[in-house]
Amino acid sequence: MTPAFIQEVFAKATLLHSHDDIMKAFDGMAEKMQVELADKNPVLLTVMHGGLMTASELAKRLNFPLEMDYVHATRYRGATKGGASVHWIHEPALASIRNRHVVIVDDILDGGITLSAIIEYCMGNGAAKVYTAVLLDKTEARDPEGWAKADFTGIETENFYVFGFGLDYHEYLRNIPAIYKVASEHML
Repeated sequence: MTPAFIQEVFAKATLLHSHDDIMKAFDGMAEKMQVELADKNPVLLTVMHGGLMTASELAKRLNFPLEMDYVHATRYRGATKGGASVHWIHEPALASIRNRHVVIVDDILDGGITLSAIIEYCMGNGAAKVYTAVLLDKTEARDPEGWAKADFTGIETENFYVFGFGLDYHEYLRNIPAIYKVASEHML
């Protein structure tokens, strides 16, 4: 991947969700989370790297005590298609999730395999309850073995490969402040 190629990918991509659309989605998610979680002393467990921007935007909108931790588990490893197994890069501190209400925060729910594995990890390590929050939900992409539905969803979107606002294209373009569909010629 060269910077010139990444610039071409961006230039040929199609805008799906504007920055304003995304901010409104975060406002709606935070409203629902406020009602459900205000008295739960939750831990926001960010799924790295994609969930970083989502967790940041949500945390700024939540007006109650919470802690933050992270997990790094992936099936994609920089590719545009997920592999068969979840690769664990960093596990959260067990003390941060034991007997706590955990909110797993990610950028997208597509196949649901990674999210399901993280939920299973949290429950197996003593979480009192696990919630899920995702900016995007690609319902058409769900794997039969994957997690079916997030508790808090910002935007439902079609089954395209997308980048921006934390979502990557071969580890690039996460910093774009909107969400774009990758052109078919760039589906590598």
